[in-house]
Amino acid sequence: MRKSSIPILTILFLLIACNTKKEDFDASGSFEVDEVIVSSQLAGQLLTFNVNEGDSLTQGQVVGTIDAENISLQKAQVQATIQSLSEKTATVVPQIKLLQDQLKVQQSQLNNLLHERDRTERLVKADAATGKQLDDLNAQIDVVRKQMNVTQQQINVQKTNISTQNRSILSERQPLKKQAAQLDEQLSKSKIINPINGIVITKYAEQGEITAPGKALYKIADMSTMTLRAYVTGIQLSQIKLNQQVKVLIDNGAKDYKTYNGTITWISDKAEFTPKTIQTKEERANLVYAIKIKVKNDGYLKIGMFGEVQFKS
Repeated sequence: MRKSSIPILTILFLLIACNTKKEDFDASGSFEVDEVIVSSQLAGQLLTFNVNEGDSLTQGQVVGTIDAENISLQKAQVQATIQSLSEKTATVVPQIKLLQDQLKVQQSQLNNLLHERDRTERLVKADAATGKQLDDLNAQIDVVRKQMNVTQQQINVQKTNISTQNRSILSERQPLKKQAAQLDEQLSKSKIINPINGIVITKYAEQGEITAPGKALYKIADMSTMTLRAYVTGIQLSQIKLNQQVKVLIDNGAKDYKTYNGTITWISDKAEFTPKTIQTKEERANLVYAIKIKVKNDGYLKIGMFGEVQFKS
């Protein structure tokens, strides 16, 4: 009897050992992250490109530059054109000064004639001058006044013509400034700026290569928080809700699990067939709902790693 009990105890020990890792799970799935593919925004040669797979990059970090010498030359040309516009504008000072000097002479003549007319009027009253002399003075005064009106009109015309000419020239300045701003914006795209904090997953280009707008340069993802995409049945929907805290477990060796705290952040409102990764035909035939669980990564979680979920502690 004692000899026959040894094999039985061995079998029991093996069964217990095989079941030490057995746990009750409510759902399972695999870990994923939101990946960002950083593309070139400008055509040209990659002058610098300091990116390697596995690098940890910060948001706003400049990781490379694209040759944009042709854009710099275009900007310099536009700026030179803007500068030349000021040199093309005319000034009214010389023409106006001549006319104003002429107007001053005419005003002086008018003043003298008015003074002479006043004196002549007194002489006429005293019968010391004739009426014809007074009429002649009045005629001269009218002529000078007309000359002054003509001169003033010439001044106004000169001002208007020059102003119109200058406005026509300077009207080109605003479109050129807009063009310079567009070139500045294109120049800013010559710097490759990393968009998020994360780890470089894949590198698609090398320094010295020719790139083009929309061409992928590298793929990056924020690995600090991972997303477990799992699936539940319609019956299980009543057990879960958004922001619910759950347990997430991953393999930790052959006979143990590593446990994480997770939060349900998304529950699909549409049913779908069980993914083909589910092995049995019966389970694949069932309709399930996808859920996403956010888990803080301590460095052990990897993309594509399988995880198990327990809804209740």
